[in-house]
Amino acid sequence: MDLNHTHEVRLSCPEDQTSRLPPHLASVPAYLLRAPVPRRKRAKRRGRRAGLLVKVKAYRRSCPGTAPGHPLSNGLRWIQPVAPVRPITGLRHLPIVAPLHRRLPRHRAVDYGCLRPLQRDSPRANTEVSLRLGLQNARSLANKAHILKDLFMSRGLDLMFITETWQRENEYVHLNELRPADCSVFGTPRITRRGGGLALVFRDTFSCRLLDTNAFNSFELQMCKVGNEHAFHCVLLYRPPGPARIFLDEFSEFMSSIITLESVLILGDFNLHVDNSTCPMATELMTLMDSFNFVQHVSGPTHTKGHTLDLVFSFGLKIDKLSINDLQLSDHCCILFNLSLTLTKIPSNVKKQRRILNEAAFSGFSASFDPTSFASCDDVDSFMANFNNHCLTLLDTVAPAKNVVSTHKKPCPWMNETIFNFKRSCRKVERLWKTTKLEVHRLHLKEKIMELNEIIKRARSTYFTNLVLQNKRNPRVLFNTIEHLVTPPPSHVPVHTRDDCNMFLNFFVNKVEDIRASITTPLVSLCTSVAPVSTWSSFSPVSLQDIQDLVRKMKPTSSPVDTIPTSLLLNVFDEVGPWLVKLINLSLKSGTVPSYFKHALVNPILKKPNLDPGQPINYRPISKLPFMSKMMEKVVAKQLTSIMEDNDLYDKYQSGFRSIHSTETALVKVSSDVMMAADSGRYTVLTLLDLTSAFDTVDHNTLIHRLKSEMGFSGAVLQWFASYINGRTFNVAFNDVMSNVSTLSCGVPQGSVLGPVLFLLYLMPLGRLIRGFKNVSYHFYADDIQLYCSFNDSEFHFLPEFLDCISCIKNWFSSNYLQINPNKTETLIIAPDKKIPLIKNSLGDLGSSVKSSIRNLGVVFNQSMSLEGHCRQLTKNCFYHLRNISKVRHLLSKPDLELVIHAFISSRIDYCNSVFTCFNKSTLCKLQMVQNAAARLLTGTSRTSHITPILSSLHWLPVKFRIEYKILVLTFRALHGQAPLYISDMLCPYTSGRSLRSSGQGLLRFPKTKFKTRGDLAFQAAAPRLWNGLPQSLREMNCVDTFKKHLKTSLFKKAFS
Repeated sequence: MDLNHTHEVRLSCPEDQTSRLPPHLASVPAYLLRAPVPRRKRAKRRGRRAGLLVKVKAYRRSCPGTAPGHPLSNGLRWIQPVAPVRPITGLRHLPIVAPLHRRLPRHRAVDYGCLRPLQRDSPRANTEVSLRLGLQNARSLANKAHILKDLFMSRGLDLMFITETWQRENEYVHLNELRPADCSVFGTPRITRRGGGLALVFRDTFSCRLLDTNAFNSFELQMCKVGNEHAFHCVLLYRPPGPARIFLDEFSEFMSSIITLESVLILGDFNLHVDNSTCPMATELMTLMDSFNFVQHVSGPTHTKGHTLDLVFSFGLKIDKLSINDLQLSDHCCILFNLSLTLTKIPSNVKKQRRILNEAAFSGFSASFDPTSFASCDDVDSFMANFNNHCLTLLDTVAPAKNVVSTHKKPCPWMNETIFNFKRSCRKVERLWKTTKLEVHRLHLKEKIMELNEIIKRARSTYFTNLVLQNKRNPRVLFNTIEHLVTPPPSHVPVHTRDDCNMFLNFFVNKVEDIRASITTPLVSLCTSVAPVSTWSSFSPVSLQDIQDLVRKMKPTSSPVDTIPTSLLLNVFDEVGPWLVKLINLSLKSGTVPSYFKHALVNPILKKPNLDPGQPINYRPISKLPFMSKMMEKVVAKQLTSIMEDNDLYDKYQSGFRSIHSTETALVKVSSDVMMAADSGRYTVLTLLDLTSAFDTVDHNTLIHRLKSEMGFSGAVLQWFASYINGRTFNVAFNDVMSNVSTLSCGVPQGSVLGPVLFLLYLMPLGRLIRGFKNVSYHFYADDIQLYCSFNDSEFHFLPEFLDCISCIKNWFSSNYLQINPNKTETLIIAPDKKIPLIKNSLGDLGSSVKSSIRNLGVVFNQSMSLEGHCRQLTKNCFYHLRNISKVRHLLSKPDLELVIHAFISSRIDYCNSVFTCFNKSTLCKLQMVQNAAARLLTGTSRTSHITPILSSLHWLPVKFRIEYKILVLTFRALHGQAPLYISDMLCPYTSGRSLRSSGQGLLRFPKTKFKTRGDLAFQAAAPRLWNGLPQSLREMNCVDTFKKHLKTSLFKKAFS
């Protein structure tokens, strides 16, 4: 074959004579003919380096259609990039770029410049993967979590199934110890007090979702789905010892329910001797699985007594390399096997852009900041755009964005050389035992494994102890550490691509559209507008000092939409601050909000930890806005709140998003009204209304009309709010992946500063509507609405009025594009048991929502208002957290441990304890037991030690006196104008018709009551009784901090004297 002739033909072939190729190249496509010419024998160099290159350049200039300044380097002219890859019909399209000789590298090595980068396949492509799986019966995670974790990492497992974890409900400490870095854990607590409990450990590179299944009495079950498009289902099973016949019947029912699944893996501890051919139940199990076309892969003993108890069944899956390994972790062997299938694997390494912000970057930014490009801009958007462009240019100079590959976290930072050496000695003993098979060597191996677990446990404890000590001045590190150790493992969110984010985006958008489409708007307005008492047409300009004070109080949060990182903004505020003031004043004066401020990044938050993270319905959309946008909203919110308070525009019974208002004050008002009604022999019907996506369905036109016609907003103020509401956009962000951009056609952004305030203004006419029904009382906390009606035996006609009120409220909601969630609407009847059926029958359709107890703003109300159910649930939660804290107490010093106990226990006992006057002595004792247990845990004293000296040494007030303390502080605030008006109205100063010494002592009038278990427990009766019992010196104080200090001293003496 004469390749030199081929090259000569290529150079001399006419443009239209493609058929004159050599015969052996006639069938080769033309675009593949651009191949390098084989190198001839290297000519001897004579010192004239440019001779060959000059000839090549001259020849190229003589060729028609060839540009004289071809950009290709002459030094690499034997390679021509392949792109664009498409067939070429004639040789005239092939540029002549091959020289007669190729210049070799100076040294004998690979010249990477000759390589063309290949286009990488999508990381989400479905590929054939081989997963390494393991099955182990642990017989308690408590003393084997670290060994099992080491087993997962050292064997390179992708999924590990564990039976008999012996974990109870709401116990997560050992599951957190088990979870390796970049992995997740699904735990199913055991049903009974013996044995049981299931767990699955899997890498986050796989999309895995826990599925709901029916509960069975004869076995425990955990079912999950691995993958998305080409998914398979895993069923982990544990059958405790018991009647096998019941198990086979229930297992047959379960197998019938999954018959539609294509690829299924069923494994676990079946506790049946399938190795014994004479066992009828084992034979029936194998026959059953064979009838469903499942294949059993385990052949050999999996238990120390020589029986095969742990089984692996598969349908539609390829399993190979199965091995049974006696690791001496329990009386069961570990089963390891490979699973080959087509699966979408999530990339473990993700590229992210990061900027390194340090003192050098801060000083460089400050020195280079030049406002020339935007100083003269009078348009808000132009000012904002030029400001952002200038800041981005400076950022790219002083702190350029770098692509950082997010790799695996360091698996175990507490692992040290001592642990590694001990692991080597364990493997040495294991090899010895496998060689000799002697019992003494097996027992020695078992001891070494348990000792290794203890060594890892101590090293982990030392690591977290040092971490807390090094950050003892930073409580955030302390609480994050405790949360990492004792709270449930974070849910694995199956969002990794733009399509996944778009799924959440479409769900949020469609949900709002469906709600608005289902609402039938009444033709007649149910609530007439009222003339505004004042007008507000212009904002007050702000100064640099105002913004500095504002920024100092704000939480320095950042959002991915921030042009300037918050940390940088705070460090260069001296240079940037004056121009931010100008931007804010320009926006307030012109009534225009910059478009940059109106784009939000929605971060969905799981509503509850136990919900399925794969379902968008279980998420609440929270908007993340630029930090500068929040600054401007804070300025507007401050002026708006001042206008509202000065003109008394707030609804008196709205307690949400208002200063000196809280859930506790709202509950004190409602519970006191109910208790006083019960004291007078009246019954009460309490209904809680819940709205569906209330913030997201607010109609923009209605809100603007309400601000104008009822609030008196006009001019630049009204124009600014209209600009703030309209034209907003958002996209969903998950795991550093963003969705497409969508327009916000309705609703106010959750997570913003002004959104909640605007929602309160949107609901303003509702209170006026309810006040039209004189026998119906109400209370609002944001979108949580409480309606209650009290009546006696002769006033049953109040109930139709109550039902009419609810009907009018529903119609008003429809006219304002809001929708009541009927599934969350609850009704409680506070009355004697014999009266409840009669009242329930009088409620019509509302009777279906009647319950024996309801949760009202976090406190459980019952029919007798004794709050026993709330105390029971509160005690259960506190003891759960105490158990978790006890497991990490060795990591904390005594001051840190006390801080944690106050955060997790005392805060729960003190929440809304102003309404705990309803507790009787036995109920109060249960809460006191919680505090006593916390005190003993902190001091390390035994359960038989007397508790009073312990509480006194800790300076802790007993629960009864903590309740009195909270009531007295609220009373003090109410008397000094630091509490809601509806609290102050319940307190009446004592006055006498005669001139008495008690007239000037600051006493309160005690209302007339009939029953100690009803009226005397209401706030308006308990507060005067406790207040009048204080020393006069305390009642005459004016400073709340001083009052708190002396009040605690007074109650402490009363409790322990």
